[in-house]
Amino acid sequence: MRLYTVEELGKEWVCLEVSEGRLVKLPYGDMNALLMDAPERRDQVLKAAAEKPGELTLEAVRVLAPIPRPRQDVICLGMNYQAHKSEAEAFDPEAFTRQKGQAVYFSKRATYCPGPVGVIPGHFDLVDSLDYETELAVVLGRDAKNVPLEGAFDYVFGYTIVNDVSARNLQTGHKQWYFGKGLDGFTPMGPCIVTKDAFAQPPALPLRTWVNGELRQEAVTDQLIFSIPHIIHELSQAMTLQAGTVIATGTPAGVGMGLEPPQFLKKGDVVRCQIEGIGELEHRVED
Repeated sequence: MRLYTVEELGKEWVCLEVSEGRLVKLPYGDMNALLMDAPERRDQVLKAAAEKPGELTLEAVRVLAPIPRPRQDVICLGMNYQAHKSEAEAFDPEAFTRQKGQAVYFSKRATYCPGPVGVIPGHFDLVDSLDYETELAVVLGRDAKNVPLEGAFDYVFGYTIVNDVSARNLQTGHKQWYFGKGLDGFTPMGPCIVTKDAFAQPPALPLRTWVNGELRQEAVTDQLIFSIPHIIHELSQAMTLQAGTVIATGTPAGVGMGLEPPQFLKKGDVVRCQIEGIGELEHRVED
């Protein structure tokens, strides 16, 4: 199943795609309400909606981020593909070398997530090294606490795409990543949430990024150093991961800081992020 948040005539709707490009409105105020609903009741709502004819079309609405306003910051993993870990450590060993065997977790401020098409604000009054990171994002559909490894996928509702836009000078200069990762507009998301039943677990989906038509990143989403079950298990031992939590699982090699010489984004650049089976994001960099 593919779920969207769309805007029609100034009103937002949570929708299920029931056939190619045709949507049915769901009885939820927003995607957070759907994700927080009891799984059994939510499944009944989705099953009933799937039997209805489409009442909207994707062409006639504006597609927003599936979760435009997350309940809390997006949880992210740093350096969770081996080749990206290596390129990050080469760019700035002091900032990016991590303790062996330990995942790097950080949070990303996401007051409002841009949708799948639009602009990335460069914040060039503060930023001199703007970068892109295409990532598979996990969306939880149940509160998760003390989750065993073997049961971790039971808590996953589905998957979407996040571009973890990054200001490298702020990320490294402040010796922590929150500021450099959390500026307004730095969490494009979408185009939809695809429910986990659409894929094998873990999902092995080709991931690619283009900048101005040049292929920069190419990997498969099952190449993570720390797997999705590891992430959910480890974090839930010490904190409650609420339904609706978004976890961006890390980016592969090919980001701007990893190129020789580094190639950071500038005004007018177009970034296209693709994960097969989910869709694409495309954004132009502006001031």
